[in-house]
Amino acid sequence: MVTGSGAPRVGRAIAMALAQQGCRIALHANNSTDEAAQAAAEITQRFGSEAIVTCGALQNDGVADRIVDQTHSQFGRIDVLVNSAAIWQPTRLENVTPDDVRRYFEINALGSFLCARAAGLKMVSQPNGGSIVNIGDWATVRPYLDHAAYFPSKGSIEVMTRSLAVELAHRNPQVRVNCIQPGPVLLSDEVSQSQQQTIAASTLVGRVGSPENIAHAVQFLCENDFVTGVCLPVDGGRSIFAPDGLQIGMNTG
Repeated sequence: MVTGSGAPRVGRAIAMALAQQGCRIALHANNSTDEAAQAAAEITQRFGSEAIVTCGALQNDGVADRIVDQTHSQFGRIDVLVNSAAIWQPTRLENVTPDDVRRYFEINALGSFLCARAAGLKMVSQPNGGSIVNIGDWATVRPYLDHAAYFPSKGSIEVMTRSLAVELAHRNPQVRVNCIQPGPVLLSDEVSQSQQQTIAASTLVGRVGSPENIAHAVQFLCENDFVTGVCLPVDGGRSIFAPDGLQIGMNTG
């Protein structure tokens, strides 16, 4: 099950990659339901994998339980949950309202928690357990301007991951919870060529990544059964590098 996988963004790429590995897929969308239906049809056509669409606003009471139950009922089990659904919008600090902050936490943090809890409690009853992968953000360590309401909601994903890893493993040690912190992997169409070059230069690998880089990391975390409670940056080195020249030849403190 991959939340936030209706629109053609990172969640969709993750769902496609897991389908290619032979997984049956439960897509999820809130507003992008038509796109999710198209993606489900594409998964069946390209990979021969069964795919269903689940719908709903994850922050609303009962939605997480309902869509996890729907997935479990359809497939008889749930082995992987990827919490990819999120919102973000630049807003100047003085224009951030209390409702803005609540909405970020409700969708980005609470929605992920509720889905992880619902899926995790299904997984603990399965002999082989399962794998939950939360999607965070590398920039919680170096926040962008005009995202003061967004980053606290994403920062909570890291603590949530560690806490749920402990909670669920206590019930079944075969259940693992990890987090991926993507770097620049999917740029908006509005980003100019010069901006793309600047963003590429901000990474150690000198390029912008792809959604498939994130999907590959999800596959690793699902397959490696000795990794849990980890927050893994997949950012081309962006979180440890600043392209200001100060890391090279000026390392005096």
